[in-house]
Amino acid sequence: MKHRYLKNVVTLQLDEDKCTGCGICIDVCPHGVLEMNMKKVRIIDRDACMECGACAKNCSFSAISVNSGVGCAYALIRGALTNSEPSCGCSSDGSGGSCC
Repeated sequence: MKHRYLKNVVTLQLDEDKCTGCGICIDVCPHGVLEMNMKKVRIIDRDACMECGACAKNCSFSAISVNSGVGCAYALIRGALTNSEPSCGCSSDGSGGSCC
């Protein structure tokens, strides 16, 4: 079963015109968000993206952009690593408390 985060909130973007089809982004993506299609990469499962940024950081052609370190996926990972409550800083009261 694939992980799912919040639907339709991921910042992942792909500029197909800049993509050369090298496939490095596919290799570094931990959740299988991308696949090769007719010698170009395409996004197949946007909602599985955890916004880690590995794809964008490894794209030599700037075909992929993502705001890594944002959103609830980041908050959940940070909370697990620090043994604390997840906090993505998006509470409506401005306190930066948990919203995940």
